[in-house]
Amino acid sequence: MTKSVISPLPGARAGRDPARAIKRGPRSMTPEAVAATQRERLYDALVHTVAEKGYVNARVSDICTAAGVTRPAFYALFAGKEDAFLDTYRHGTSLLLRFMDDAYADAGDWRTGARAALKVLLDVLASVPAFATMAIVEIDAAGPIARRERTELLGRFARFFAEAPEVPEGLVDTVVGGVYSTIYGHVSAGRVADLPGLAPMLGYFMMAPFVGREGAAAELVVRPGGERVVPPCAASDTDGVFH
Repeated sequence: MTKSVISPLPGARAGRDPARAIKRGPRSMTPEAVAATQRERLYDALVHTVAEKGYVNARVSDICTAAGVTRPAFYALFAGKEDAFLDTYRHGTSLLLRFMDDAYADAGDWRTGARAALKVLLDVLASVPAFATMAIVEIDAAGPIARRERTELLGRFARFFAEAPEVPEGLVDTVVGGVYSTIYGHVSAGRVADLPGLAPMLGYFMMAPFVGREGAAAELVVRPGGERVVPPCAASDTDGVFH
């Protein structure tokens, strides 16, 4: 069972969240703490602004206003809008991968772990719709460096298939691409809230090349002692499995 996730992804809070107000006076924050707080507020503000206006139409002044941060403070942290977008994307996706890695590690086998990681991916994206829009749809407009970052991120998802049965070269990338394409379609259509409901279908799609159709469709059986096992009909199925 995966842990419940309270997402700290960029966009989970408003840029002007009162809890991150910068204290002035005798007990004022250190310059480093101020910069860290401003960066977090700008992360959130950028995500919400880009999700609302689109990357092309989002201005640095809009992001600063949403964060309650001055333009000089913005440029002390980032070279410009593209740099801020990339930094926010890297920060958010690294957190997302960490959640997925934790879910995978908690599982007893790669199949359960891959499904658990998929569930975390869908649940977290659904919990922060603005980040899903910014990171999955608007990244197309953010330039070639951003699109290269996305390609590298998708390549990292291969880790969840490292212990899977061997399949033809390139098939894992194709599976990852298919999952991503389905998620993209839902996010671009404004159906972010529906992402968790895709878990059964995407889980089947993700598993079928490795364990066959029946194996992909089978539910895990939990024995009284808590051990998770695959039903015999699924374990023996080879229809659709590559060798």
